[in-house]
Amino acid sequence: MLSPSQVLQEFITLWVVIDPIGTLPVFLAVTRNMSEAERHAVARRAVLVSFIVLGLFIVLGQIVLEALGLPLPAFQIAGGIVLFLFSLTMIFGSGKPQSEIDEADRVRETSVFPVAIPSIASPGAMLAVVILTDNDRFSVIHQSITAALMGAVLMVTLVILLLANPLHRLIGTTGAMVISRVMGMILAAVAVDAVLKALVTIGALPPF
Repeated sequence: MLSPSQVLQEFITLWVVIDPIGTLPVFLAVTRNMSEAERHAVARRAVLVSFIVLGLFIVLGQIVLEALGLPLPAFQIAGGIVLFLFSLTMIFGSGKPQSEIDEADRVRETSVFPVAIPSIASPGAMLAVVILTDNDRFSVIHQSITAALMGAVLMVTLVILLLANPLHRLIGTTGAMVISRVMGMILAAVAVDAVLKALVTIGALPPF
C-alpha cells in the first residue's frame, strides 16, 4: 500500500505533467468561437480521450517497451530528457508550448487535438504514468491507486475546463502564465529526478 506521502507525491507529479491550469489558454483559444454547450462538449470529450490514452499507456506502455527490448531505465533517461526540454518551454515560453495554440485553427476535431493531445495527455503525462506503474516495482494495488489518482486529476481538469471563462477572468492571462512557469520548474525537477533514478538503477551512480 502507498503511504499518504507517496499518494501525495504521485498526485503532485500527475498534476504537474497533466497541468490543468496550463491547459486553460489552449482550451480558450480553440473554443473562442463556440457556444457554451459546444465548449462543454469539447471539454468532456477531451478529458475522456485523455483518460483512454493515458489508461492505454498504463496497461500497454511497459509491455510495448519490453516487446521492443527497451529497458525501463533507458526509457526513463530518454523520457526525462524530453520532459526537461518540455519544462523549458513552460518556463521560457507562453505557458503551454505555443505551437499547441497555433495549430488549433487548422484542426477540426479540437477536442482531440490540441486539447486532449498534446495538452492534457502530454508526452510528459504518458511518460509519467508508465514510470509510476512499472510492473517490476509496483503491485497491482499500487498501479490501481495510481490510475485512480490520474482519474482524479482528470476530473479536476474537467471541472476547470467547464469553468474556463470565470477562472480565466479570475487569474487572468498573467496568472495562468505564472502558474505554468511554476509548474515548469516542478516538472524540470521531476525530469532530473527520473534521470538520476535511472542512472542509480543501472549502477552509474550510487544510491542517494
